[in-house]
Amino acid sequence: MVNVAILGFGTVGSGVAEVLTTNGGLIDHRVDDLVRLKYIVDVRDFPNSPYKELFVKDFAVIENDPQVDIVVETIGGATIAREFTTRALKAGKSVVTSNKELVATHGYELLQLAKEHGCSYLFEASVGGGIPILRPLTSCLAANELEQVTGILNGTTNYILTRMIKAGLTFDQALAEAQANGYAEKDPTADVDGHDACRKICILAALAFGRHVYPDQVTTEGIRGVTLEDVAYADSVGYKIKLLGRAIRQPEGRVCAFVAPHLVSRENPLSGVEDVFNAIAVTGNAIGDVMFYGRGAGKLPTASAVVADVIDIAKDLKKDRHNGWEEGASDLVVSAVGLASPWYVRAQLSAGEARERCGDVQLLARSGAPAGETAFLTAPMTEPEILEKLAGVDVSSRFRVLV
Repeated sequence: MVNVAILGFGTVGSGVAEVLTTNGGLIDHRVDDLVRLKYIVDVRDFPNSPYKELFVKDFAVIENDPQVDIVVETIGGATIAREFTTRALKAGKSVVTSNKELVATHGYELLQLAKEHGCSYLFEASVGGGIPILRPLTSCLAANELEQVTGILNGTTNYILTRMIKAGLTFDQALAEAQANGYAEKDPTADVDGHDACRKICILAALAFGRHVYPDQVTTEGIRGVTLEDVAYADSVGYKIKLLGRAIRQPEGRVCAFVAPHLVSRENPLSGVEDVFNAIAVTGNAIGDVMFYGRGAGKLPTASAVVADVIDIAKDLKKDRHNGWEEGASDLVVSAVGLASPWYVRAQLSAGEARERCGDVQLLARSGAPAGETAFLTAPMTEPEILEKLAGVDVSSRFRVLV
């Protein structure tokens, strides 16, 4: 028998308990053993829960029980979750998590601990919720040298942008609607300022390129600066605005990783990813372009990915899954400032001035544009180049165009 303990009985933790019990017969058949939920750790009381007999409040109960094989960490954050994960791994118990902050910040050290103690640390649910992406990166695409990973990695921001595009809501209105529907937290900072997407692109970059990428190395810009004016200008030439996390292999082995709003052509499959859905596009030197699409969050989709990791471990508790990466370095990640791309600019200058400063630009139009406002697309250039050309200009918006 394989015994499982869940840490934290919030949205994901309760979903994991539900999937383990509802699909128990199927899981037992696929593992060829009995997989049973033995404990749930939470400081709160759940007297009406169908699992009320399984609750304990002291993690030491799990840590010291030799019959517990797999610990599912759904606490979140990088403090208590890190402590409990470390203690579980040192006790020889494999850990499965959906905690992107913990993996992005401390993944290397936790993977090393798992290896030292003959157990596993798996985190499929930490990036795409229910979308299978991490295992395909390391298994299905193992024959490729991966060149680039680009993703819509946050369902909340994608929902907000979709509502701005489709319903004409302002950012503040779309955010309020997302909060009312339960898609955005009361404090939406991690989502709308890009921190959640940053953590996810760090994990994807580490798996794709083999070395730890830390969140504080990744330049991150959210969507607070996106306006309905920008949405209209983009739409006029067949583009949608999306928040993208990007990681690009550099020739010398470094990684260019960043998060920022981009204009995405309607011809690109990423432009059609709407509402709370996520998508991750991967480019390999043999496979070319592939895309993974689905619900990036939610109780049961995320629990599905967590339990898939539980099943993988339960099939062979001592197997080395080779899912790690090497240590990071202060000079591993390079800024995107040197990455040449076309730019979308909305600024207070005339069309003639735009051409004079930026060369052969594509002028954009929208109904109701005020006098003196010009929006345009530039030829590919680096960020320092576009900043130099626009020096002294009152720029309202400036976003990259994905090519």
